[in-house]
Amino acid sequence: MEITNTVRIALKAILRNKVRAALTMLGVIIGVASVIAMIALGSGARAAIDQQIQSQGTNIIYVNSGSFGRGPGQARGGAGTQTNLTLEDYQAIAELPEVALASPGVRSRAQVIAGNLNWNTQVEGANENYLTIRNWPIKSGGNISPRDIATADKVCVLGDTVTRTLFPDQDPVGQVIRIKNLPFRVLGTLAPKGQGQFGDDQDDFIMAPYTTVQKKLQGITHINRVTVSAARSDLVEEAAVQITRLMRARHRINNPDDDDFNVRTLEEMAATRTEMARTMTLLLMSVASVSLLVGGIGIMNIMLVSVTERTREIGLRMAVGARTRDVLRQFLLEAVTLSALGGAMGILLGVGVSKGVTQGLGWPTQITSASIVVAFAFAAAVGIFFGYYPAQKAAGLDPIEALRYE
Repeated sequence: MEITNTVRIALKAILRNKVRAALTMLGVIIGVASVIAMIALGSGARAAIDQQIQSQGTNIIYVNSGSFGRGPGQARGGAGTQTNLTLEDYQAIAELPEVALASPGVRSRAQVIAGNLNWNTQVEGANENYLTIRNWPIKSGGNISPRDIATADKVCVLGDTVTRTLFPDQDPVGQVIRIKNLPFRVLGTLAPKGQGQFGDDQDDFIMAPYTTVQKKLQGITHINRVTVSAARSDLVEEAAVQITRLMRARHRINNPDDDDFNVRTLEEMAATRTEMARTMTLLLMSVASVSLLVGGIGIMNIMLVSVTERTREIGLRMAVGARTRDVLRQFLLEAVTLSALGGAMGILLGVGVSKGVTQGLGWPTQITSASIVVAFAFAAAVGIFFGYYPAQKAAGLDPIEALRYE
């Protein structure tokens, strides 16, 4: 029996009971659609995390005061809770060969007033390297200068959210705003960055010289952190190791548990979120796969019923020369066809659901050709696996007994 005849007979047998075939395919359709939608959600989440990492800057390493560890006799404290990070630490870090650029950081929150508008935002004290490290383009105006830092001048650069809030209808460059009732001249505005990797608004901040924030806003001499850019992307981990060694030597720390600082790379910071997204995707795919399993059981059930209904037909074909393998191939192909048709419809439904989730709920999704191929191959495999037993049962019928079957 030629393969084309086998396919034709299989399609006729399926179309003979359209409603039953459609109900049989329903489990496969739902299963494949669920798998594609879950993979799209997981891929979209990971892509969003990668995009957020890229938006943070180039080869970034953060050195923060304080530690999440706890040494003997020390109270537990998170990053930024200690005041042991100094300008000398920053200068020593900046001189490491693995470090391209570095900026000391001093953070504060303040009420900002411009005309009759006001806004509570974060004030980031930094140097002229900060925007380069963060790969942050200036939208209008200019950056703070080394002279502004040396003289602790009251100048600033506005993030996009602050710009839109305080100056909705005008260019703020050259304007004067008040931060904690001190007048600051606006040097420039920044291009929008959007949401950070922890859901924060990266554009809701004001950058000023770190010396100005230290002396005129906070009255301190220490810094909260150092933002570092490694010389190359392949040196990020090595730079982090060298910074850790340097800081332990400078702070005379022998036991890592006694660290009064922490060094973190963006990859490390995002690793937990990426792993959570991967775990959630696998969990949801496992649940979605149950639908495929149910669909496969449905295919087996229908094919067993079909074998019983067509016993005389099977006997007649075997009596006129059909071989055992021809009957096996015919019923196996019917099961695969049911599964493949269900898989194709499931792919269309899954793509539609993924796009609907993005448009309706705003969740990022990413449909890849690999996920479609995997889902379709899985559906075909379900048809082969669950269709083999009914096909083998049909092929094993005795022709004489089959012809006698009522």
